Amino acid sequence: MKFNIEVDCTPEEVRRLVGLPDLSAVHDVYLNQVKDVMTKGVSPDMVEGMVRNWVPMGGAGVDLVKDLIGQFAGSATKPKSKKTET
Repeated sequence: MKFNIEVDCTPEEVRRLVGLPDLSAVHDVYLNQVKDVMTKGVSPDMVEGMVRNWVPMGGAGVDLVKDLIGQFAGSATKPKSKKTET
């Protein structure tokens, strides 16, 4: 025997039925912050903060990554010396 039960309700009604908290105010704050960032653009400080969270070892890891990028950038911009054969 098989029973199918269909319930027609909105997501808000399901949230209340299950007892989940109403996070619409938090959602609105988050969306406003995202809109501000999109309007103003991303600052270098924001990027550094994100990288500090992503890279292992926090600040020391960020410094290591900066040094590596600096070394790669430095070697790419240095002209290669040409050897003359005699």
